[in-house]
Amino acid sequence: MIRSRHIAPALFALLFLFPSSSPAASPRTEVKATVDQVIATLKDETLSAAARREKLTSIIRPRFDFRIMSQSVLGVNWRRATETQKRRFIDLFSELLKSTYVSKIEQYTNERVDYGEERIEDDRALVETMLVTQSTEIPIIYRMIRKDGEWKVYDVVIENVSLVRNYRSTYDEIARKEGIDRLLQRMEEKLAELRSGSDTAGEDL
Repeated sequence: MIRSRHIAPALFALLFLFPSSSPAASPRTEVKATVDQVIATLKDETLSAAARREKLTSIIRPRFDFRIMSQSVLGVNWRRATETQKRRFIDLFSELLKSTYVSKIEQYTNERVDYGEERIEDDRALVETMLVTQSTEIPIIYRMIRKDGEWKVYDVVIENVSLVRNYRSTYDEIARKEGIDRLLQRMEEKLAELRSGSDTAGEDL
């Protein structure tokens, strides 16, 4: 579904970890501050594996606007969903992202991050970065929105491929052909596989 399996593991540390905002902080400043924070956490040898994962997980959820992401992923199906279905989708989608990528965050191997331009227009922002590995350079763009004085991520574009658009291509088809309830059921099944550590639990739904 998404191209993440082809991208260096360090990328995922940058996809899901953003700091709490201060009114004066720019989106790019927040990106850099949090990358530094994440790297320090990953290198902290005093933390057990469980404690490290718990600390990383505690950072993930509040840093994304999962409602906006969910609305974009479901597209026209969002308008057709009931409030109960919307709430369930948001919960499942956020849990799937967390469960899928926390393990990859832990595989950080000292790739370098270069910071490019930031563009701010009203309450929306775009931050350009480049993940530099030993063999390649991977452009990553963060699309962010400011809510209640905080900048939150609502999409990530990796090598011109939108994370939200990739999920939408799969989820929209399932919702149209099988219905939203069946989509939710399949998401629950995938989440159960991820939590059980099943060898067959891949990244696709």
